[in-house]
Amino acid sequence: MKKIVFLTGTRADFGKIKSLLQILDDHPKYEAYIFVTGMHLMELYGYTLLEIERCGFKNIHTFSNHTSETTMDLTLAKTVEGFSAYIKEIEPDLIVVHGDRVEAMAGALVGSLNNILVAHIEGGEVSGTIDELIRHSTSKMSQVHFVSNDDAKNRLLQMGEIPESIFVIGSPDIDIMFSKNLPHISEVKSHYEIEFENYAVAMFHPVTTEVDALDVYAESFVDALTESGKKYVVIYPNNDLGSSAILRSYNRLKENRDFRVFPSIRFEYFLTLLKNADFIIGNSSAGIREAPYYGIPTINIGTRQENRSLHEHILNTSYSKEDILEALQSGLEKVEITQDAFGIGNSNEMFLNCLENDSIWNINHQKQFRDFHGKG
Repeated sequence: MKKIVFLTGTRADFGKIKSLLQILDDHPKYEAYIFVTGMHLMELYGYTLLEIERCGFKNIHTFSNHTSETTMDLTLAKTVEGFSAYIKEIEPDLIVVHGDRVEAMAGALVGSLNNILVAHIEGGEVSGTIDELIRHSTSKMSQVHFVSNDDAKNRLLQMGEIPESIFVIGSPDIDIMFSKNLPHISEVKSHYEIEFENYAVAMFHPVTTEVDALDVYAESFVDALTESGKKYVVIYPNNDLGSSAILRSYNRLKENRDFRVFPSIRFEYFLTLLKNADFIIGNSSAGIREAPYYGIPTINIGTRQENRSLHEHILNTSYSKEDILEALQSGLEKVEITQDAFGIGNSNEMFLNCLENDSIWNINHQKQFRDFHGKG
């Protein structure tokens, strides 16, 4: 039986790996382990370890990577230390990391330096912030790549990755988006005491390379929302450097009856809220990835999703209050779903099929560089 360790540090990346864990659950050939760290263990952000435990997964290991300083380098260092000790105990055959967080980089770094096969989910994508550097670095330390589409595959080929190591499986969260088991909107509203008939979802994350301006950006964001006269379900940002500025601005919303503010929302419940929202506003990847699948318009603010926000559902705007208000006053109508750029909801099956192929397990742990001579 092969041991596979999944690393998760946020509610977002857990949503990306959940269907993959589910398809391995009780599989006779694989034993899945989950290394839980980061925001999952922080009370401020809803202590989302509980969501993972609620799923009934076995072999859950927790490690707190909090530091007294809110700097990503120290978080990286502490995660490396904790994960290194864990994999020496488990001795896995494969480490699976996702995306562009420092926890993913830590997992890939530990795996590569301990001669353990590393698989990276959703490499080869672009965003334009420090996240993109982390994503590409993580890809270079991984031997296996499960990517969302051919565009991502071609970027990895440009980075010198060998074609035999890249598998296009779509984005795994799409599996859950179209699950028949999503809760009904009435159940979600009742659970979270949301009394709005109509509402928008608001999610605004820090851009670490613009941290000096985040106080101003957050104030403009909150000013625009409050002056719009609309109702919002607001979800806390991630815990990257600068998040405290956003949370300070959110304090102004506590007594405002047009807002319901939450540290976190269960992934399936969030999907139902998004599916029934009038629109989503902020700079979350949910507005770029998930919203178009539901035909939900997106107001994308600032630079965090730069180079990713080109879909017809997406209205891009600057950080200024005036520009955000102008976008809010424009026609934001739901449209017919035509999105398939990130798969069709069978990523978990494609993932399992790849694991069943001996070629993955025979990939050379010593990375090779392939010169790029064109697409494919």
